[in-house]
Amino acid sequence: MKALTSFFDRMVQRYLPDAFLFAVILTIIVFALGIAFTSSSPVDMVQFWGQGFWDLLAFAMQMSLIVVTGYILANSPLVKGILSKISTFANTPSQAILLVTIISSIACLINYGFGLVVGALIAIHVAKRVPTVDYRLLIAAAYSGFLLWHGGLSGSVPLTIATEDHFLFDMIGSIPISETLFSGLNLFIVLILLITLPLLNWLILRSNESTGTIDPQFLDNQTSTTKVETPTKEDMTPADRLEHSKIISLLIGLLGLGFIVYHFVQNGLDLNINIVNFIFLFLGIIFHQTPKRFLESVSDAVKNVGGIIVQFPFYAGIMGMMVASGLSEQMSSWFVSISTEFTFPLFTFISAGIVNFFVPSGGGQWAVQAPIMIPAAADIGVDTAKTAMAVAWGDAWTNMIQPFWALPLLAIAGLKVRDIMGFCVMILIWSFIPISIGLLFF
Repeated sequence: MKALTSFFDRMVQRYLPDAFLFAVILTIIVFALGIAFTSSSPVDMVQFWGQGFWDLLAFAMQMSLIVVTGYILANSPLVKGILSKISTFANTPSQAILLVTIISSIACLINYGFGLVVGALIAIHVAKRVPTVDYRLLIAAAYSGFLLWHGGLSGSVPLTIATEDHFLFDMIGSIPISETLFSGLNLFIVLILLITLPLLNWLILRSNESTGTIDPQFLDNQTSTTKVETPTKEDMTPADRLEHSKIISLLIGLLGLGFIVYHFVQNGLDLNINIVNFIFLFLGIIFHQTPKRFLESVSDAVKNVGGIIVQFPFYAGIMGMMVASGLSEQMSSWFVSISTEFTFPLFTFISAGIVNFFVPSGGGQWAVQAPIMIPAAADIGVDTAKTAMAVAWGDAWTNMIQPFWALPLLAIAGLKVRDIMGFCVMILIWSFIPISIGLLFF
């Protein structure tokens, strides 16, 4: 463990570029692969790239709001007190790693956006309480919980095929989540990872030779409540009275809470990314009590989203080249060609992991791979639900070494991608084992 951890940490620290440069390098690689292995010309690849460049604008806004609204909510006195209370369960570096991994994993099973924010925020509070813990590993432990998201309640593939209007409905019909999320296959993988991820991160901590600290001032800034000076009543203008009015915040907050209740009554436990943002936003408005305090917190929060705004369009361009050139189809088809009935789920999982590197979106990846994998599964005689979960777990697996999803968490934590990816490689290697066992034998 010590040798592997030290090796991967050194390699990543030395050779992994900044997350933006990583996206740029991936763009160049996909551009070259499209020319070399498909019939696309350089002009075609440029066209595919440019046409796809803005396809993730809505998603980029959702991810930006996850960071902003999560920070706003965490910066409120009430939530800050709750997070600080939870952090008291950790008094040593070992307890810190175990606590953060467990909370992040459970939160990501509930919802991926919720899990990313909660994992980062609890890690910051724990780091402030246990300053001797390796902060880089603590944030890696928070991110490791994201490995579980596609086997949880917000998994886009199983939820998509459970609806009656998905794009493959005429081919496979509607597959209930009892056959995907609550299947023996998925429950086995989730349970094993829930048990072993905290232990793995603890072992990495024990074997890690380096220590990564963080500026205490940064932790104080991230955990402190926004302070706003309230002018005296005599000095207040009508505009000042509105900005410092608790009634205004309460009224709009109650309106938001009313819609949240309506949403869950009408749709059940539909905890999608939009409703998570909606909940964070309006609870933040209520908990900050006045519009002025809320807006001051917003100003602090938006400083963290620059990387998301700049990098997500590049990944959209990469996805555009992968899909339009047929490169993603060629990758998937090659794995199908070497599969048997027994190995097909495993090779589907591996191919999904590779495709996820270039198409890091669960729903987007399913749209790319499903038209290839589902007919192939029917021809070979493999269960459709199992094939879908193989794609889902492949998508989740290589997120451990793909910076795309780490950006919101890293923005809150104040780290760069190279700070945690060496540890995440260890998580990637271990997780391959239980996921493969589940796909082959369940």
